[in-house]
Amino acid sequence: MEKRSAGVGAGAAADVAGECDAAELADELSRARADAPGTHPEFDRLVRTVWRLRQPDGCPWDRAQTHESLRRDMVEEAYEAADAALAADDGDFTIDDVCRQINAKLVRRHPHVFGDAVAADAGAVGAIWDDVKRREREGRSDADAPEGLLDSVPRSLPALLQCQKMSTRAARAGFEWASVDDVWDQVASERREFECEERGSEEAAEEFGDVLFSLVNVARWEGIDAEAALDASNRKFRRRWSAMERMAREEGLELDGLGVGRLNELWRRAKAEERAGDGAGRAE
Repeated sequence: MEKRSAGVGAGAAADVAGECDAAELADELSRARADAPGTHPEFDRLVRTVWRLRQPDGCPWDRAQTHESLRRDMVEEAYEAADAALAADDGDFTIDDVCRQINAKLVRRHPHVFGDAVAADAGAVGAIWDDVKRREREGRSDADAPEGLLDSVPRSLPALLQCQKMSTRAARAGFEWASVDDVWDQVASERREFECEERGSEEAAEEFGDVLFSLVNVARWEGIDAEAALDASNRKFRRRWSAMERMAREEGLELDGLGVGRLNELWRRAKAEERAGDGAGRAE
């Protein structure tokens, strides 16, 4: 077994080396062509800026980020890019133009690193970031058509993310409940309005949206990322359903047609199995 594993490892290493050689050759052939892109100093400058933000005396928010924590931000930026591409006039730009603008924005929005502002923690960084963005909007706005507070929230974002961003901005502008209990009262009020509408009507759908919007505000008050919370619940449901399918296969059954009683029984078993596994993990 060990010899075979070693052989597989050596073969995989050889494959990787072969791929690297092929990539080097391909790059040499590309660079030999006239007008082939060469160095990109703007990209290097951007890399240095990000490196600086991650230093011990850099930005508290940037230092705290991980690949996992940045997932949602990457998704949001992708939607913002899609909105910008749809809205922009046709025009040519290079990767250096893009890097130059990103770098300028990062420096401008981190005066606590590259200027004389002070930010002791990530919360203070967020306040500085929002203040700089507000001043940017004011600088771009024309007197006849100033940019609104919510205009920069991409309309192509998934509805839950849009809700989080819009409600947070509105709250920072002072449009806020006095307590989380008041938000729960709003949820109850929206539910009553939903129940008053005809089932399946457009009005009912609109009121149900208001229920969801209110629940996102509860999450904001409780310091919960609603998108991350729903994602976790989705993954939990997938995990338990997969366990149900496995249990059914072990009994020579298919889930389709089992009936709600049998399905509920499998669901309870899947939950119990998951809890037992969690307990064993914690004990270890």
